[in-house]
Amino acid sequence: MKVKQIFLAIALFFSILASGQNVDKNANLKLKEGPIDAQFEFIFEKSNKYQIYKVVKQDWIKKLQKNVADSINAIRKDFDAEVAKVATQQTEIEKLKADLVAVNQKITDLNTEKDSISLLGMQLSKGSYQTLMWGIIALLAILWLFFAYRFKSSNAITKEAKARLAETEQEFEEHRKRALEREQQVRRKLQDEINKNKS
Repeated sequence: MKVKQIFLAIALFFSILASGQNVDKNANLKLKEGPIDAQFEFIFEKSNKYQIYKVVKQDWIKKLQKNVADSINAIRKDFDAEVAKVATQQTEIEKLKADLVAVNQKITDLNTEKDSISLLGMQLSKGSYQTLMWGIIALLAILWLFFAYRFKSSNAITKEAKARLAETEQEFEEHRKRALEREQQVRRKLQDEINKNKS
C-alpha cells in the first residue's frame, strides 16, 4: 500500500510538474505572441487567486513588462519615423508651394508678355498698341490729306503764277517789240531829219 501511495505521489508530482511546464511553455508562447491586451488577459486568467488578490508569477510580469516596453519603443520609433516623414513632407510641400508661386509668377509674366508688345522699351497691351498704331495711321492720313490739299492749293497758285508770268512775259515781249519798233521809227525819223538837214 505504501508503495502504491509513493507511486501515486510520484505520478502526481510528475503530472503537476509536467502540467506546470506545459503552462510555462504555453505562457511563454502566449507572452511571446499576440497583442498586449491578449497577454494581459492571459496573465489575468492563468494567475492564481489569493483572497481578493491575483497572484501572478514574477517571470510573467517581467516578460509582460518587457513586451510592453518593447511595444512602446516600437510605437515610439514608428511615431518618430512618422514625425520625421511628416517634417520631410512638410518641407517638400513648402518647397513645392514656393515652386508653384514661382511657376505662377512665370506664367503671369509670360501671359503679360504674350498679351503685350514692347515699343521703345515700354510694355504696351495689344489693345493699347493697336489703338496707338491706328492713332498714328489716322494722324498720318490727316497730315497727308492736309499736305495734299496744301500741295494742290500751292500747285494751283504756282500754275496761276506761271500762267501770269507767261502772260506777263508775252506782254513784255510785245511791249519790247513795240518799243523796239518805236525806237527804230524814231531813229529813222531822226536819221531822215539829219539827212534832210545835211542836204
